[in-house]
Amino acid sequence: MDHDQPTVLLPGDVRMPLLGFGTWQATGQAGYDAVLAALDAGYRHIDTATMYGNEEEVGRAVKESGLRREDVFVTTKLPPERVGRERETIEASLRALGLEYVDLWLIHWPPSAPSDSIPMWRELLAARDENLTRAVGVSNYSTAQMDELIQATEENPAVNQIRWGPSLYDRRRHAEHRDRGIVLEGYSPFKTTDLSDPVLVRIAAAHDVSPAQVVLRWHIDHEIVVIPKSVTPDRIRANADVWTFSLTAEEMRDIDALGG
Repeated sequence: MDHDQPTVLLPGDVRMPLLGFGTWQATGQAGYDAVLAALDAGYRHIDTATMYGNEEEVGRAVKESGLRREDVFVTTKLPPERVGRERETIEASLRALGLEYVDLWLIHWPPSAPSDSIPMWRELLAARDENLTRAVGVSNYSTAQMDELIQATEENPAVNQIRWGPSLYDRRRHAEHRDRGIVLEGYSPFKTTDLSDPVLVRIAAAHDVSPAQVVLRWHIDHEIVVIPKSVTPDRIRANADVWTFSLTAEEMRDIDALGG
């Protein structure tokens, strides 16, 4: 793993970079170009999903980046309607990605039949035990839904990927993840944020960076994984350039307070 970047430790001694690159809606040549640009800009963590229909482009970009496989953290996700077909889905993902394993496999959102959640989770654990994925987790799960999996299997999801950002900051929800040793991973950091908010603008000016960079750094300083997405090379590079400053405790509190 590229040691210049901060990581968070998942079970099984798996290091997950705190900054990742989201690929939702980045398909075809544009998707391939965006992932290649991201890896070139220093991202070492790429987030995809079966549902995104771009695993092939992601895999090709990872391969053609010239980086070693072990230096890129790759996440994909299982659509919940694939209950009973988990194994064939991960095998199809690996074929499309051109990889022997992914680093993290998530249930994309809770299945519509709640009774399907535990059997799906058991299948993810089996895939991990067979080294098809190094770590397993969930996405869009509530704390109660995660507790159900933990009670049934005594295995905590390594990660829960949810919508997150300053305006969604919820101290209690953050603590519930920490208390269970579950890494909180936030998606849509900008979609949920008013980047012209005076608090963000003031803090950005103090560090000579953009409000978007402040939002990413806020996640990182909280040890919350964040996966901004963009297909614009300049923005991809700017989003990766968040290592030259960090936020003071007071600035962190001011941003937390945007969560109301």
